Amino acid sequence: MSERIILRTGEALVAGGPPGTAAEPEVVIGALDGPVGTALATLVGDQVAGHSRVFAILNTGIQVRPVTLCVSKVTVKSQRYTNILMGTVQFAIANGVLDAVREGYLPKDQVNDLGIICSVWLAPSVINDDNLDHKALFEIQRKGTTEAIRKAMQNEPSIDWLLENQDKIIHKYHQMGLDGKI
Repeated sequence: MSERIILRTGEALVAGGPPGTAAEPEVVIGALDGPVGTALATLVGDQVAGHSRVFAILNTGIQVRPVTLCVSKVTVKSQRYTNILMGTVQFAIANGVLDAVREGYLPKDQVNDLGIICSVWLAPSVINDDNLDHKALFEIQRKGTTEAIRKAMQNEPSIDWLLENQDKIIHKYHQMGLDGKI
């Protein structure tokens, strides 16, 4: 059996598609009998209006392994947003998790013992886009999920990289604030 995974974290940003399709998932991965399992069970049992938590599924009755809980970063106030989040995006996350197992980022021999909490960001602008490209949204969210898991499991970025690049990186929204654009 692979090394026990207590708690890993990762995030990714995948953009480049049509407006509203960028993905910025954040994941917490760990053993179900550890802190991640406790957090996952607590989140499932403590639903909050506007921030529903649902399992990643391929379809009704087909939950993926490792068990993955999708949590919205944005307060959901619209039925249309809910349908996109709990349809296209939920399905994309489920596929991204399975891709991570297939690629070996998650150990196949631990899929029944691990849990993933995936904080999901979906652009609020999707509710106003009558021509939303669901195929592009699906592919980008899927890729973002797999990439966040990969980074979590490979401890990326490394502390050496962070220390070396700390003064070279300016947060996008900080820079926009400096430029007076937000």
